[in-house]
Amino acid sequence: MVKKTIRIEKILEMRVLSRRYSDTSIRMHEAIARKAGLSGTDHKYLGLLIERGAMTAGELSKLTGLTTGAVTGLVDRLEKKKLAKREFDRYDRRKVIIVPCTENTMKLLQPLFSELDKKTTALVTSFSDQELEVLEKYFRSAVQIMDDTIKELNHDD
Repeated sequence: MVKKTIRIEKILEMRVLSRRYSDTSIRMHEAIARKAGLSGTDHKYLGLLIERGAMTAGELSKLTGLTTGAVTGLVDRLEKKKLAKREFDRYDRRKVIIVPCTENTMKLLQPLFSELDKKTTALVTSFSDQELEVLEKYFRSAVQIMDDTIKELNHDD
């Protein structure tokens, strides 16, 4: 019975830590975004655009859950800062593709992430291969659970 109680306590502690990690991540990215002259939302969606690559406004809307009008505002703000640009699709000129300006974004954000990257690398390299496998399993599974939750919630719309 003692072992089961300890496991339940650990599971509850993991939930608290996971929530704290998520909340702290949001606060940190908001602080980084402010230093870069962006909103936290614009900063994170710019990151998605860089990670996923060029896409239409409709695709970005579907990915983020933003309305197409909100995506237009987002792209307007990113374009103004030269962090993204609109290009016509070469096969269908009615389609506009949003293209991240990765080089400009890196120039802007790299100095703000430099120290964080060093500290994160030091932390990750302090783990054994077995610990890294556990962490990888957790993050991959947690991301999948969140992706599934997003799909379920968006399916109701």
